[in-house]
Amino acid sequence: MNIFYPVQFFADFLVYRLINLDPASRLGEVVNYFVFDSVKILLMLLVIIFIVSLLRTFIPPERTRQILSGKNTLLGNLTAALFGIITPFCTCSAIPLFLGFIQAGVPLGVTFSFLVSSPMINEVALVLLLGSFGPKVALIYVTSGLIIATLSGYIIGKMKLDGLVDDSVLSQTRPAQFYGFKQSWKQRVVYSWAYSLGILKKVLPYVLVGIALGAWIHGYVPAEFLARWVGGNNWYAVPLATLIGVPLYSNAAGVIPLVSVLTEKGVAMGTTLAFMMAVTGLSLPEFMILKKVMKTKLLVIFATIVAIGIIFTGYLFNAIL
Repeated sequence: MNIFYPVQFFADFLVYRLINLDPASRLGEVVNYFVFDSVKILLMLLVIIFIVSLLRTFIPPERTRQILSGKNTLLGNLTAALFGIITPFCTCSAIPLFLGFIQAGVPLGVTFSFLVSSPMINEVALVLLLGSFGPKVALIYVTSGLIIATLSGYIIGKMKLDGLVDDSVLSQTRPAQFYGFKQSWKQRVVYSWAYSLGILKKVLPYVLVGIALGAWIHGYVPAEFLARWVGGNNWYAVPLATLIGVPLYSNAAGVIPLVSVLTEKGVAMGTTLAFMMAVTGLSLPEFMILKKVMKTKLLVIFATIVAIGIIFTGYLFNAIL
């Protein structure tokens, strides 16, 4: 049984019975698509954010610092990338923690692994991909994202680029101040629920805009239009999709609804995911913030390494799916 049948029933009732749109019309199809995906995704977000935030209350922040600090091997990068999965939903919200790691003495390459993975492969992206495309796509996506984050940070660490971090950041290097306290189950649940509602409120505009754009593309944009630019087996489709994604800014929750629509329109899965990774991991707002704390050379190196990883992942997806 489809677990989202009640949601589809609600969407059909609201759009076709109460609003009285014609099910055979293009407008009716678009509005129904928007209502169904909005309710489904928001419910999934609320449940998964609550579960993850509840689990997070059992991991003291100081323990996180101890795990990451002093690690100079590939294991440290992998640990930071894994930690990034359960942290903020966009690069701009991850940057303050990224700076805190640097000031706490965590190696630069390790902090970059966190910065890459945090927006690219968080729990929301995983759940939405799982629900939309199944376990195979979700697993490959998470694996490739972890590899990009781990190797990007590892390469940056080996290049010894600490001198390219702004002096004002390094001058503040000191043990990070983490605060934690023992909580009862009631406190954990109350905190997790409030946190979940806060995050949901923060990402809601991105989600609704993403779904609305996806619904519009689904109903009104001809498949030939998208296929002309990034569809088919064009060799330049993946790099072009990556380049198009950079000027945009959203979180994974807001972009993933577009992935489903783009694949329906004939765009290859690897190409659409490359676009999504570029939007979440290589956004211009992120670069503008990072430019304030690092020199241009380091920013260019970081963007280039991540972009190469994203493009490689896009080609890999297109080859195996």
